[in-house]
Amino acid sequence: MPFINSKVNVPLSDEAKEVLKTKLGQAISLIPGKSENWLMVNLEDDCSLYFKGKNNTRMAFVEVKIFGHATDRDYDRLTEEISKIYRDVVGISQDKIYIKYEEVEHWGWNGTNF
Repeated sequence: MPFINSKVNVPLSDEAKEVLKTKLGQAISLIPGKSENWLMVNLEDDCSLYFKGKNNTRMAFVEVKIFGHATDRDYDRLTEEISKIYRDVVGISQDKIYIKYEEVEHWGWNGTNF
């Protein structure tokens, strides 16, 4: 039950959104037991993001929520991959990307909870 919420401060073309969605779908499998089959992605572009008080460069804030737990090594690998994806697809420097992870114990779907 992973969910990736992405905010960038630049406009994204439909093609860029499709590439991001696909690459994030592949990357989530770096967390054991997670796959694109259950992944939900939200891509918000042209957001008013500020880093160090400024909005003069490309930047991203990415939240990854998973049902259950993962290891530090899993998160390290996913951070590296997500950073590469945003660098390659959107042109965002890796030092302008924040990634937040959240492990969720209760997750509802289809009228019930896991």
